[in-house]
Amino acid sequence: MKHGAAVAVIDALGRVAGWSEGARLLTGHSAGDVVGRPATGLLAGDIPHDTLAARAGTVALRHRDGHRIDLALTACPVTGADGEPAGFVVTADPTGAGLAGEAFEQASMSMSVFDLEQRYLRLNDAACKVMGLPETALIGRFFPDTVADAEYNRGFQHHLRQVAETGLPVRYESFAAAPALHREHLWSIEMWPLRSGSGELTGVAMAAFDNSEQYWARRRLALLNEAAIGIGTTLDVVRTAEELIDILVPRYADFASVDLLDWVLGADEPPAIPDGDVLLHRTAHGSSCEGNPGAAVRIGETDVYPPDSPPARALREGRSVLSQAGEPEFVEWLEERNARSPEGRPFRQDVHSIIAVPLRARGTTLGVAVCVRTAHPDAYGPDDAVFAEELGSRAAVCIDNARRFNRERSTALALQHSLLPRGLPGQAAVEVAHRYLPCGSLAGIGGDWFDVIPLSGGRVALVVGDVVGHGIQSSATMGRLRTAVRTLADVDLPPDELLTHLDDLVIHLSAEDSGEEVAELGATCLYAVYDPVSRRLGLAAAGHPAPTVVLPGGAAEPVSMSAGPPLGVGGLPFEATELELPEGSVVALYTDGLLEDRDRDLDGATEDLHRALTAPADSLDDLCDSVLKAVLPDQHSDDVALLLVRTRALGADRVATWDVPPDPAEVAAFRQAAGEQLTAWGLDEAAFITELVVSELVTNAIRYGEPPIQLRLIRDRALICEVSDASSTSPHLRRANAFDEGGRGLLLVAQLTQRWGSRQTGRGKTIWAEQALPEG
Repeated sequence: MKHGAAVAVIDALGRVAGWSEGARLLTGHSAGDVVGRPATGLLAGDIPHDTLAARAGTVALRHRDGHRIDLALTACPVTGADGEPAGFVVTADPTGAGLAGEAFEQASMSMSVFDLEQRYLRLNDAACKVMGLPETALIGRFFPDTVADAEYNRGFQHHLRQVAETGLPVRYESFAAAPALHREHLWSIEMWPLRSGSGELTGVAMAAFDNSEQYWARRRLALLNEAAIGIGTTLDVVRTAEELIDILVPRYADFASVDLLDWVLGADEPPAIPDGDVLLHRTAHGSSCEGNPGAAVRIGETDVYPPDSPPARALREGRSVLSQAGEPEFVEWLEERNARSPEGRPFRQDVHSIIAVPLRARGTTLGVAVCVRTAHPDAYGPDDAVFAEELGSRAAVCIDNARRFNRERSTALALQHSLLPRGLPGQAAVEVAHRYLPCGSLAGIGGDWFDVIPLSGGRVALVVGDVVGHGIQSSATMGRLRTAVRTLADVDLPPDELLTHLDDLVIHLSAEDSGEEVAELGATCLYAVYDPVSRRLGLAAAGHPAPTVVLPGGAAEPVSMSAGPPLGVGGLPFEATELELPEGSVVALYTDGLLEDRDRDLDGATEDLHRALTAPADSLDDLCDSVLKAVLPDQHSDDVALLLVRTRALGADRVATWDVPPDPAEVAAFRQAAGEQLTAWGLDEAAFITELVVSELVTNAIRYGEPPIQLRLIRDRALICEVSDASSTSPHLRRANAFDEGGRGLLLVAQLTQRWGSRQTGRGKTIWAEQALPEG
């Protein structure tokens, strides 16, 4: 008989045959007082009929000192060797102990009692539910034999043994799936030793509290924090959608997809969500299984969702839509989806729960994310819907940011390209090749530009500029500066004077726009003029890198020049530089983005540029590509404008020059000389008009100008007539009155030629007129 337990043995005749020490302590009767006597003599009242039938219940006994004791008795029948009933073994607990037993049985946490050899002695209802077996199937069994999870078994048994050996309590957390619970749970487990009244270690008790809800809440919060870092790392719509999939699969869903409305991937404004079918563009999807099973739509394709489908409802209602296996709408959605799926790509039959989440940002619906669970044992619930909406909202803001950035970038790029020259006119003075590359960083389109402007006398202006900054504002400022340069170039100003006027313009523009210091604009510009007759290149720069020149058969060398201050500083002069170039020289003009980068060595990049410019190339266009490939990194952080020109020369066979004496009587001789030169060039059809133009311009120079006077004919892509004199007074076109004797010369020239004008030179002025060459 177990020491300390209140146990009595009743024989078949109802007499007390055994009496434990625990029974003596409980009732005050010794074994000698009761053994051999009828057990009814211990009663303080009748035994209830239901207690007799159940062989368990509360019975009133009389203590030795006379007071009444209410005990919870349990009677277990005993059989003899012949199988006949031999009596009962009655165990007793005080009423308080009975309440403790009921508390043990009805506790919401899992509670178990083990002996010192890790065998079950007792389990409550919660523990039996966790184990998936009734108490009778577990009592007396060795714990490791009842658990299939080896890792869970190992950790739990280790702690049981530790408490049994040390007699010290243990508290720890375990994340594992119990036999009857497929989903992993977080258990807060406490084990403590059980001792008898004498202090002897008799067993180990265990209580396990399920903290899974708090754990999954923490997991969802951690996933949201991870999403804040992992979603939106780039301003790319597709990549942002892929990052959302990476967060969802496999921790939240076994399959997930992101479908966006078509307008999100374009430049259109958001339309209203239709009440009927919804057309969505598959942007990203992912699965915990290889091959993305369940993807009915391929990435990049569009698909139509019926109005009652979860994705369409989520879009229309603006909230998460849950659907689980067995629900009519779930079955309908799965059948409809599998019917549209490409052959061999239906969802698996173990799909049991889906959630469709609208992607909304700033009051605008962008698309929908669909999450599907197959391997996850738990279906989506209300907490999952709240989490999904929060995660979808964060992802939608990132997608919307990427969409807005792409739209602004596309607008700025379109503006930039519209302001850059689309097709440069053919030039006799130079051969031209150019490239413009927008930056690959998130900063946006910059304000780099270039231009090639035909000038009078067969000359050409070469321009490269850069407005510091990025975005539409920089592109718009670039367009204003480019227009201003073209306007000033039409006046035929020398490079240093043109930059002075451009500097004044930038100061005025900046003052009108913001009232702040103009230096904030940060614009630079290089302006150069090449004359194919003299083969001279004149240039000046406002804070811009000097060009590089490659002479025929020579090395690449930067032009030695003073860059001057950036545009908008004001008060400082610009210095012009002039050099003579042999025919076939290559001049490279570029913006600082070609060489300068925070991760690159400027000297090394300059050497790469010089080496690339001297490398053999079949054409100037090929040389452009070679330069960019050799100098630029894969991801350049600034815009790049590159302009390559190969110089040409107009020799004596295409230029005729005469010195004109200041005598009106000589005009006829020069008119005749001009006609003879045209005959030599095979341009007799242009002789009549050319002779009239020569007569008018030479006469005006003799009458109103100052010697020396020079006449020059140039056969370029047009026929050019120039008359130069030492006077700085420019002529003005006016309409003569009916009785005026003069004033009709320039009007006649303007009507007979394509265009005409005058330009100031270092020794006076030049009046010029151009006319088209005869066909053929």
